[in-house]
Amino acid sequence: MNPTDENTTATALDGGAEVSAELLSTMAEIAEEVNSSLDLDEVLARTAALIKRHIDYEIFGVLMIEGRYLRHRFSIGYPRELADNLRVPLGQGITGTAAATGHSVRVSDTSKDARYINAIDSVRSELAVPLMLQGKCVGVLDIQSRHLDYFTRDQQKILTVLASRLAVAIENARLFQKVSAQADTLLLLSEVGRETGAILEVEELLRRAAEQTKRVIDYQILSIMLYDEEQKVFRHRVDVKHGHRVQGKLRATASEGIVGAAATLKEPVLVPDVTVDPRYVMMNPETRSELAIPMMHKGKVIGVLDLESPQLNYFTEDHVQTLSILAANLAVSLENARLYEQLARDEARLERDLQAAKRIQGALLRPVPTEDYGLEMAARYLSAREVCGDLYEFLRYGPQQLGIALGDVSGKGTAAALYGAVAIGIMRSLAPQKLQPAEMLKQMNQLVGERRIEGRFMTACFATWQKGRQKLRVANAGQSQPLLYKDGRCGKIELTGFPLGIFEQTTYDEWSVTLESGNILVFHSDGIAEAMNNEGQFFGTTRIMKLIEEQHEASATEIADRILSEVDWFTHSAPLADDRTLVVAKVR
Repeated sequence: MNPTDENTTATALDGGAEVSAELLSTMAEIAEEVNSSLDLDEVLARTAALIKRHIDYEIFGVLMIEGRYLRHRFSIGYPRELADNLRVPLGQGITGTAAATGHSVRVSDTSKDARYINAIDSVRSELAVPLMLQGKCVGVLDIQSRHLDYFTRDQQKILTVLASRLAVAIENARLFQKVSAQADTLLLLSEVGRETGAILEVEELLRRAAEQTKRVIDYQILSIMLYDEEQKVFRHRVDVKHGHRVQGKLRATASEGIVGAAATLKEPVLVPDVTVDPRYVMMNPETRSELAIPMMHKGKVIGVLDLESPQLNYFTEDHVQTLSILAANLAVSLENARLYEQLARDEARLERDLQAAKRIQGALLRPVPTEDYGLEMAARYLSAREVCGDLYEFLRYGPQQLGIALGDVSGKGTAAALYGAVAIGIMRSLAPQKLQPAEMLKQMNQLVGERRIEGRFMTACFATWQKGRQKLRVANAGQSQPLLYKDGRCGKIELTGFPLGIFEQTTYDEWSVTLESGNILVFHSDGIAEAMNNEGQFFGTTRIMKLIEEQHEASATEIADRILSEVDWFTHSAPLADDRTLVVAKVR
């Protein structure tokens, strides 16, 4: 509006009703415009355009209160850098005075007003109107001109009325923007949580955490420190400075600086100005504000997420809330990753131990005797796990007599293998006595019983073979009944008995037979007969006997390999559910 229009308006205002109607119409139009959107930038842009139609300003600005300062939220006519960086303390300058007093301020000649902050040299007049909401100032609407005494009292009235409407519209838009931002942040946090939760390697998790934190807050300096329980210090694991990984401080004591305060208090510590906080320990000279968030897991501080900024008052309560959620998710992910890495280390160590045990067990099982006992022999064992709970043994009683044993310890894995190793040791300690089968099992039962372990026992079958007399003696302690091919057919040697290690005072039946060339003796563990296919059928003893009959002209080695091959085919090469052990002896 030029000076001529201004004079006309003034006269019209003196006229009364006609001007009041115009003013009311203008205010209704303004109210409709500012309330038509919940986008704050759009509301402010519309407001600026509407006011421009009635008051021909040259510079326009809406400043919002942030802490103890006013900062531009929207501006027209200001240099971009000035608008972005200008901060007006409350109570200072024209706008600061309007905000502090809650009353509009109209200055006809800025050069004669001591309150004026000379940001733009060409400005000569200014009108600042506080945005009041429920008696509290939330910001200032400010217009400026290069002409002296440019703004009128009536324009001041118009802007004062408009400001009350604009304050409500701005607050609604800010609330909507805040809720939308919170919803976006929660979605982002959910996405970040899913991604970090899927990482089970600590270093990779920390690297991704630094990247993901950047999506939540545009930090300048970040450190992630993890607590070392043994040394009672925080160790820097990730340090990022202005987008680049840097070598940070290797460690910090548990009570040192802002980080130590957050860990001690077990709550976030927000420092708007580190220069006035005695707890601050300077690590980066450019730092002016800092935010430290403890990472908690089950009530314990496992680390601290620390952010620094070269700007004063950079971090807000919204940052505290958002980063607290992020830190909580990160703490769980870190603990999971730590547990996974510990588990991986334990499993690797266990695997090494099991492989060593497997080699030791292999060394304990004696190979088939090479001496001529008048028998062709083969021994096989397949373990369902790294180590085997089955065992076999050959005891040399002399050049003419050989002891043959097969056993199966209850259970599987390492415990069963250790129990079996003890049984082999006992058997070998008894070998010098050249005990026959029934007596050997009796003595072993007594010795195993002396070392009884809850829930553990062992089945065993023991036989002696005397070369010169071609005589076989057999006794059984609960083991699968041995098979004998003789006279053109294969059948079971019907012997039973209590397993070793259950009842100390137990005796065993012994059965003897004279064999001839081509007769075949087969000891087998229940892992062969009880091997199951996909239809739930057992391989069964009948199939073993039929195979022996079909293969009776083959060597002991060929018979043993054929039995295991048929079992594997029957089960479709499925993983072993039980150990499979086999000893085949064929009379020459």
